[in-house]
Amino acid sequence: MKNYWNGGVHFVLLLAIVYRMRIGKPYRSLAVLWTGSMIANQIVLVSSIVIGKHAKNIYPAFGLSLFFLFLSMWTAVKLFNRPRELPIIPADKVAEEQKKMLLFRPKDFLLTLTVLGAMAFTLFRGFVVLECTLDVCFTYIYQYEPYMKDSVAFPKVMMLVYLFYAFPLLSLLVYGLTVPGCTWMLDWTLFLAGAITQMQWTYIGASVHSRTPFTYRIPKEEWRLVMTLNLVYVAVPILLAARCYINPAFFMKPVPPGEADNDKKQK
Repeated sequence: MKNYWNGGVHFVLLLAIVYRMRIGKPYRSLAVLWTGSMIANQIVLVSSIVIGKHAKNIYPAFGLSLFFLFLSMWTAVKLFNRPRELPIIPADKVAEEQKKMLLFRPKDFLLTLTVLGAMAFTLFRGFVVLECTLDVCFTYIYQYEPYMKDSVAFPKVMMLVYLFYAFPLLSLLVYGLTVPGCTWMLDWTLFLAGAITQMQWTYIGASVHSRTPFTYRIPKEEWRLVMTLNLVYVAVPILLAARCYINPAFFMKPVPPGEADNDKKQK
């Protein structure tokens, strides 16, 4: 499934980045999206090969995966160290948005609840692959998502990446939705959206693929529930990234006292 993603989404993203570079248009958002997707892709691939059932059959081509992992990480470091060009928004609009508490921003409040739900789901599936002895974990892995038991280790590594990397980042995004002036939200929401979308594509696709052993596929009786949970899980970071991109006023740097009033007088 990751090859479909590489040959489709990654290829199109790279073409779009090159095109925007050629015509002199900003390409940072596309590049951040690509790095998030690529880093997640390669971390899961490299780690799974090393600890999975294919560990004894590592070929020289494995070096390419390491190369692409380090390349995407280097690209991410370069991008995040470069100052972001923030959109021009009137000071009074920024001040007005940043005065509102979370409860008075219904869309952000709903997004916060969905992110908290995604965090709970991340934590739960992390406990499941870590073989938690609770009955609910045992029932879930056998009756709902048996693909997590696959010896290739891809699904297990994926859940651990979610637990140890996505979970802390999701908690930071909740902070960013609550406290005004977190300009880093514009980049990190895109990064996380790229990472989770890529991993969920691979995970969902492998869970229903004809080449996956039948015992590891999603049971027909629970197919709708499992697919709904996984699709909602991938929708959360996408919606959050879209929210930050469409209306970033709340995430701009706080307006100094009196500047909004001066801006109104000049108008």
